Amino acid sequence: VCWLGHGLTGNTATLMMVLCLFFAAWAKVEMTMDESVEVYLGDLADIPCQYVFSEQPRAVMIQWFVRNPGSSSRERIYYGDNTQQIVDDGTDFTGRITVSDIGDQEGVLLTIQDVQLTDEREFFCQVNGMAAGNGEGKTHLRVFDPPEASVIEGVHTGISVTNELPSRIASCEARNSFPKPNITWYRDSSPLTPTHGQINVVTLVTRESSGFYTVQSELQYKVAKEDKDALFSCEVSYYVPEGVRTAKSKVINITVHFPTTIIELWKESPQGLVKEGDTVELRCQGDGNPPPPFTFNREQASDDTLVLREVIRGDSGVYQCRALDLDTYEQVTGDMQLTVHYLDPAVVVPKDSEILLKGESLTATCNALSSLETTTVWLKNGQEVGKGHMLFLQDATYDTAGEYVCEVTVSSLPGLHTSGSVHIIVQGAPQMKDADREVEMDEGTGKWVNLSCEAHAHPLTTISWTVTGSQSWHEVLTRATEHSTISVVSIKVTSDITAFCNATNDIGTETKSFSIRASKPPSEGNGVIIVVIILCILLLAILGSVLYFLHKKGKIPCGRSGKQEITKENPNKDDIVMEMKTNTKTEDAGLLKGINGDKNGPSDQLFATPPHPPTIQG
Repeated sequence: VCWLGHGLTGNTATLMMVLCLFFAAWAKVEMTMDESVEVYLGDLADIPCQYVFSEQPRAVMIQWFVRNPGSSSRERIYYGDNTQQIVDDGTDFTGRITVSDIGDQEGVLLTIQDVQLTDEREFFCQVNGMAAGNGEGKTHLRVFDPPEASVIEGVHTGISVTNELPSRIASCEARNSFPKPNITWYRDSSPLTPTHGQINVVTLVTRESSGFYTVQSELQYKVAKEDKDALFSCEVSYYVPEGVRTAKSKVINITVHFPTTIIELWKESPQGLVKEGDTVELRCQGDGNPPPPFTFNREQASDDTLVLREVIRGDSGVYQCRALDLDTYEQVTGDMQLTVHYLDPAVVVPKDSEILLKGESLTATCNALSSLETTTVWLKNGQEVGKGHMLFLQDATYDTAGEYVCEVTVSSLPGLHTSGSVHIIVQGAPQMKDADREVEMDEGTGKWVNLSCEAHAHPLTTISWTVTGSQSWHEVLTRATEHSTISVVSIKVTSDITAFCNATNDIGTETKSFSIRASKPPSEGNGVIIVVIILCILLLAILGSVLYFLHKKGKIPCGRSGKQEITKENPNKDDIVMEMKTNTKTEDAGLLKGINGDKNGPSDQLFATPPHPPTIQG
């Protein structure tokens, strides 16, 4: 009946359809469809429709419908039976859908290509098996598209903690998402929930003409001083086929304005202790934001810094920094103690110079007023001779004389140092080295001898010479220094000489004596004898060499006795007979004894004593 009624029109077709439905009510069709199918925008969507008849139908008619947006009406998009398959024209799905068998199961699969946002609807699958029964199922197609990256923007002005109501902190926006996303605010890592009088969240949802959603969220927050270091962010949660995803924005920091309650004043430079002449920089800082203008109790400052140039001890004292908060009109102060350390010039007693007699003692003092503990050392010629502010000089000698410098330093502040000096003069009679011992020497007659004499004393001495035994003498050098006088005389030795060096000043006199014994020089006759002896020795050496050479050539035969006479064939009385001896030690010893022995006088010696050069004796 259902099959025949399908091909008829008019009242007859209506009657046949009623009869079809009447008979079909006795049959059963079990429908199976997903409650929803989720797919990304632009992807392919498959909506299955499965059915099972209680009786085998002779024919099956399948129709797909879609609910129109915003209404309860339906629109058919597909019709199919055993003889034909038709995609309805003029719908949103024309050209984008196909219907195919599922496979080994009874059912069909609706495929939608290039899914659009407007495709999110309810899809109905109607199955009509005529007398075998009919059924209907539906599936809700859900379309998803993630939002763009969230954009967070904080306020650029400072927010005061004195505001009574929550202030706008930041805004967060999630654009072009489907379905509508949600925005959650965070302070550091803790989520913020709306709280009356403390936290407000204003959300604006916009449906674009394209069908996408744009969500804007504004955070209103009552700030406190502790929020100056807080980090705020927003989190966007959105739906995807796999579930819910989240995306966090970058973090921002806000500028919090709060009144100044504490002021700190400190010395920025120099590091460590301050001494006179330094440039001191004092810095003032409060805990408020923005920093209030600062004023100092002594000087005008630049912003939060006070510079004191070439400070003196009078700059020591308490420095104060004041600030007036422009929000609360409360004045806050901070202070510090500045100490300028000093070291006065050294005062040495005795002052400048002091005269001591030989053997006297002296105590010198060196003092320098300072705000810190000092260390004093005494130097002479760069060498340390004492420590402490007192210098003891006992049993003064001429070596004691000189300049003594006291150096005063502050170990805790190396830049502080001063010095003073005293010049010590030692007065006394002249003093000469080994004055109590006479200088004795031997010199040849006719020689010139230099005698030197040095005397130490203050006042300076005058040196004079007394010479007996020679009329030929003169002073060749005289030189005076601060503490000594030197004199050198040259004397010709003609006989035994006695010379006296006399050193005299206003305090006394000292004398040093010299004794010169004159000796005769070797005579010319002795020199001639020495030359003759040397020539004889040379001749004997040459003759011995010639005889040795002839012997080696075999020209001269020799006997065992070591003696051999050398004669001609017809010797005569004028011929010379020479005797060679192998042992010549006795002759040599006699010859040397004649040269160096004590028995011969100066005129018999081989080598005469050379004349003495002039020497300086003292």
